[in-house]
Amino acid sequence: MCLSIPSKITKIDPETNIATVDTMGVTRQASLDLIDQEVTIGDYVLIHIGFAMNKIDEEDALESLKVYGEIIAKMEEEDRRNAILEDDNCPNRA
Repeated sequence: MCLSIPSKITKIDPETNIATVDTMGVTRQASLDLIDQEVTIGDYVLIHIGFAMNKIDEEDALESLKVYGEIIAKMEEEDRRNAILEDDNCPNRA
């Protein structure tokens, strides 16, 4: 199962169109090539297989993060990190 956890954009490289995002404390890269909305630093996006797919309202993002936080608080550390990074290993990856 692939999770699309809201991720906050912390940096954008305009030359590569790659955003650095924070996903519940995990920093990773996401391409902005497939998103059809303008995004800026501080925006929340949903990522699938390394691509930002949708911009999400901050209020909705924070509510989702609260629920995810409650879920992962019950997990072991390794399982928690794997759940956050699972999107990078999604079996639907082309």
